Amino acid sequence: MIEEVAKAGLSVNENIVIKKNRYVGSDNKEPSGKRVCVVTGIHGDELEGQYVCAKLANVLQNNLALLNGTVDIYPALNPIGIDSITRGIPLFDLDMNRIFPGTADGTMAECLSADIISDISGADICIDIHSSNIYLREIPQVRINEITADELIPYAKMLGCDFIWVHASATVLESTLAYSLNSIGTKTLVVEMGVGMRITCEYGDRLTEGILNLLKNLGMWKGECKPVKEPIISADRAVEFVNSGAAGIFIPTAKHWSHVKCGDAVGSVIDPVTGNVEEYVTSPCDGIIFTLREFPIVYGGSLIARILGGEANA
Repeated sequence: MIEEVAKAGLSVNENIVIKKNRYVGSDNKEPSGKRVCVVTGIHGDELEGQYVCAKLANVLQNNLALLNGTVDIYPALNPIGIDSITRGIPLFDLDMNRIFPGTADGTMAECLSADIISDISGADICIDIHSSNIYLREIPQVRINEITADELIPYAKMLGCDFIWVHASATVLESTLAYSLNSIGTKTLVVEMGVGMRITCEYGDRLTEGILNLLKNLGMWKGECKPVKEPIISADRAVEFVNSGAAGIFIPTAKHWSHVKCGDAVGSVIDPVTGNVEEYVTSPCDGIIFTLREFPIVYGGSLIARILGGEANA
C-alpha cells in the first residue's frame, strides 16, 4: 500500500512528495506488532538502495502470507535529488542528511525531515541504506556509533555484510537520520556499499537476503533465508586512511577487499601529460582494504583507500 509520508510545495504548481510502500502480513489486517523500516535515497546520487528496495518489495508482495508484521519501504527520501542525479536537495545546495531531526516550524527541508522522523519513529529497526559517492567503492558494511554499538551490533550481524565499522562518537554527525532516530530510541543501522550513480547487483542481492534474515530473527518472516556470513568487526582495530600525495590518474594494483602488508603497493598516480609515475601509493600497515578509489582523477590529499589494520579474514 503506497502512503504519503511528507509533501511540500515547489514552484510552478509542483510538489515534492515522499512516499513509502507499506507491507502488512496477511494475518495482520491492521498495522500492528513489529515494524521494520528500510529507507534510502537521502542522497540523490546513491542508487544501490533503490535496487534493494525493488528486490525486497517484490519478495514481500509475492509472499505476504509469510510476513508476520509490518515492513515500510521508503525508496526515495530525496526524490528530486534522485530525479536530477544530485547528491543534495537541488536548488538549495543542501545535504539532506545534515538537517535531521528537522522541525515543523522550519524551512521546507526541515519540515520534510521532521515528517520523516515522525513517520519512522517507533519502528523496531530502521535500515538506512547508502552508497558511496562517485569517487570511492565500499564493500557492504554497517556503520555504527560506538555509543550504540552494544545494542546494535547483534542486529548488524544479521544483515550479512562483510564488515561492521564502529565509529568513534566524535566522528558521528548528530544531524544525520540515523543519529536522530537512535537518540529517540528507534534502533537504526546505516549500511554503506558500492559506488555512487551505479548499482552493484551482487551487493544488493546479498543485502536483500540479509534483511530477510533480520526479519526472520525478529520473528517477522516465515520464509526461507540463505545463510549470511559472519562479518568482521572493527572493534579496537585502527582504520588507516591512505591519501594521494600527488595529482594525476590513480591506477590501482591492489584489489578491493584484499589483504595487504605494510609497504605493499596499492596503486600508482600517473601524470597523463608526461606519462611519468608521480607517486607509488603503498599501504601504511598490515590489513584489509575496505574502501578503494573508483574515480581515477586525484589531487594531493584525495582519499585513495581505507584499510582496516590488524588481523582479519576476508
